[in-house]
Amino acid sequence: MARNTPDFVLRPFEGLPGEPDWVALKELVPAATATARTTQEHGARDVLVTTVLPTAWPALHRADGVVLLALQTVGSSGDASRDLAASLLEALEVEPGTAVETVGLPGPGPRLQDVLDLSVPFEVTVHESFSYWLAPDTERTPDLVAAMEEADAGIIDTRKLAAAESAYWCRMGAREFLRWAQPHDEQVVLDALARLHARRASGFDGGKFVGYFRSSGLVVPVWELARGSEAEDVEAPLAAFAPSFAEALASTEPLDADERRARAGLVARQVTLR
Repeated sequence: MARNTPDFVLRPFEGLPGEPDWVALKELVPAATATARTTQEHGARDVLVTTVLPTAWPALHRADGVVLLALQTVGSSGDASRDLAASLLEALEVEPGTAVETVGLPGPGPRLQDVLDLSVPFEVTVHESFSYWLAPDTERTPDLVAAMEEADAGIIDTRKLAAAESAYWCRMGAREFLRWAQPHDEQVVLDALARLHARRASGFDGGKFVGYFRSSGLVVPVWELARGSEAEDVEAPLAAFAPSFAEALASTEPLDADERRARAGLVARQVTLR
């Protein structure tokens, strides 16, 4: 029997500019947007990729013509890239002022890698409010303001750091964390963390390695930061730590006994997102 749905894809965003940031916006960052553009074949339309839209809409063709594509939605098939491409293509077709509220199970077809211009960088902007959902000329009625304030109340304070690609500081309650999405294969990252952990070098000044997430085929190591640390406090220590992490990532030497034990211990610290 011929398959009528896409096969499961472990790394659905592989090949897109900024793959780790796609993963971060899909799973970790509460309110952010990023730049994308469709290919000439699909109209060379600018797209505002976002973490989430109201009531979990997959996409929105705003009244001012801006097209928004949400990443934090429940996928229909085994290929998130195919699901998102289907939502995006529908959003391009509907009239301005229309939300794509549901998307059925898509059959095989174009993926984001086919629909987007891969020369356009995925530049992320983290927001403190979901006000970007609205067109600039939208009238802010009392009901709309109240709804926006309710949505904003759930935003976890998050900042994108400059010291490393795809690294995000966040504050959860009274604790602060660094979550750094990695572009490398999972086994490469785990080996690197094991090499560092075995020699007690997996942390940095003000940051203790506590575990990692797995999502969309990538690894997101997590460090708990000194209590009260602000995003700017992490920049210099992270910049100092990055070269040793890069060296560990580049190593192809077999793990020694201590490193193998450290790697086995890492497995207990993983959390798989979706």
